[in-house]
Amino acid sequence: MGQTTKNISSHELRYLQLLSHDFPTVSDVTREIINLEAILHLPKPTEHFMADLHGEDEAFIHVLRNASGDIKRKVRELFGSTMTAADIRNLCTLIYYPEEKLELLKQEADDLQAFYASTLSRLIAVCRRVSSKYTRSRVRKALPEDFAYIIEELLHEQSDDRDKQEYVNIIIRTIIGTRRADHFITAICQLIQKLAIDRLHILGDIFDRGPGSHLILETLRHYHRWDIQWGNHDILWLGAAAGNAACVCSVLRLSLRYANTRTLEEGYAINMVPLATFAIEHYADDPCELFTPRLVDGGPVPTEKNARLIAQMHKAVSIMQFKLEGQLYRSHPEWGMKERALLEKIDYRRGTILLEGREYNLLDKRFPTIDPADPLRLTPEEEEVIRSLVHSFRISPTLQRHVLSLLSHGSMCAVVNGNLLFHASIPMTADGQLRRVNVCGEDVAGRELMLRVEQMVRSAFDEGLGEDDRGQGRDYFWYLWCGPDSPLFDKSKMATFERHFLAERETWHEEKGAYYQLRNAPEVCDMLLDHFGVQDNHRHIINGHVPVRAASGESPVKADGRLMVIDGGFAKAYHAATGIAGYTLVFHSRGFELVQHEPFESAQDAIRNGTDIKSTTQLVELTGHRLLVADTDKGAELRRQVQDLERLLRAYRKGIVRES
Repeated sequence: MGQTTKNISSHELRYLQLLSHDFPTVSDVTREIINLEAILHLPKPTEHFMADLHGEDEAFIHVLRNASGDIKRKVRELFGSTMTAADIRNLCTLIYYPEEKLELLKQEADDLQAFYASTLSRLIAVCRRVSSKYTRSRVRKALPEDFAYIIEELLHEQSDDRDKQEYVNIIIRTIIGTRRADHFITAICQLIQKLAIDRLHILGDIFDRGPGSHLILETLRHYHRWDIQWGNHDILWLGAAAGNAACVCSVLRLSLRYANTRTLEEGYAINMVPLATFAIEHYADDPCELFTPRLVDGGPVPTEKNARLIAQMHKAVSIMQFKLEGQLYRSHPEWGMKERALLEKIDYRRGTILLEGREYNLLDKRFPTIDPADPLRLTPEEEEVIRSLVHSFRISPTLQRHVLSLLSHGSMCAVVNGNLLFHASIPMTADGQLRRVNVCGEDVAGRELMLRVEQMVRSAFDEGLGEDDRGQGRDYFWYLWCGPDSPLFDKSKMATFERHFLAERETWHEEKGAYYQLRNAPEVCDMLLDHFGVQDNHRHIINGHVPVRAASGESPVKADGRLMVIDGGFAKAYHAATGIAGYTLVFHSRGFELVQHEPFESAQDAIRNGTDIKSTTQLVELTGHRLLVADTDKGAELRRQVQDLERLLRAYRKGIVRES
């Protein structure tokens, strides 16, 4: 034994002995090697990339259920010559909304038994098609428990065998006869949805503007495989959930700006009464015209009375935000943002503000809660409102559950299958170098910056840290939201105050960081991809954050195909500017396709009338060969497992490790 083991380290021997517990015989090892090699040669599963959902829950959930149009494409391929367009539409809608659509279809069916039989046969065919990229083991794990055995039998029996076809028919007739058809149809439709998308990547900004951010997160919480690269709006809500008072005020301000408090009140049970009471008392005689909510087509339309209350609340919370952010700038001189404490630059007697050496007249000169001698100080009443609001965010069980999901599935950036994913920017200098940014006394850039920022985010929720460390992380959310060198913002300023109080539009301008111009250059993208260690032959950077103005001819594909910006404007507030209603980037075994979506009517309309999101598919990049699992990150992991198993096999055959 000593002769045999002299060329193997004790560490490796120990590892092989541990591995032998899982594969105790040569037969076990060879079987697993064969299994892994077979998986490596399956087609690459389909990934979907989406960004900037901004609370549009119905559109997002519909796109998720129809797999960005891929399910309809498969149905047409299977039944385009044997089914009418109306029947195809009904079958697709049934797959997307099985429980709701099934009730309508049953009411229209002349022969319920025949309807069940034909529907089940068609759904089995669709399920067989979408499951073809996976091993039986992988499909088995995805099966609903109640029908796992039956579905597995149906998926793997061939209809061209007469005996097997009768076997399948008997199974279907038995499902109908035992009155389990409705449950079975629902289960197999949900399985089709699940198998159509192997992995979902969200490139940030689930929150704000739209009505259902909480519904998107609840959907994701139960989704099979997903990740998120946090966006600036996600960070704002994370900050609010961590107890950052300025973030709380900004969350409320944005919700009130669009007269949309559904996520706050219905989703997270945030108590708005203290703010409303305060606003009515202190802004009763103020028309608050500059804070009138912006109405979006299809969005909520408040009554005149409610619109006035919303405007009062909007102004009240905005003033609190300006005070609180000014206090943060004073507490954190390392941010270099003291000049953004704008309440200190106002001449309250004359109603003017001094910005960059020029004096401007304020459009609104009513500041009933500001003490000109100490403009950043909260009044006792404001302090009480803030305490109440922060407490409401901190104790919301649903919000805190969603925060845990964002933390466990999220990161600042990720490298997945040759693609570098991040929401907005990698701060750079004008000459194309990575900009060094101070994070708690440490100057970092590029990959180190993203890692350090992520650590700061997580520190705010780490109960194992002291209050000072958690407090520093909590404060830092505000810098990430609007700091000039924040990788989630990367602009000269956030001109919230100027847009409300100044008529001169030049003061509204927010100068974008160098990255937003430099990213159009192929050599810059190559430099960033090298820096982040992306080595794939078909590598890309994928971003969101900046809406692509497709209506004006802007292309989401930049830098000779190295960069894709997939913010197509899901939020209704962006539709006029972008001309579309969002993108999905699809990465399948043949390459990349960009799916461009038009505005979605409603889930109710889709269920009743079979309407679908109209989508246009654009080929972005096709690979020279069909990609296999072997070409993915998972493939690299499986190859390492095969190598380890081959070492164990050699050790068994040489007697270095003995079979059990």
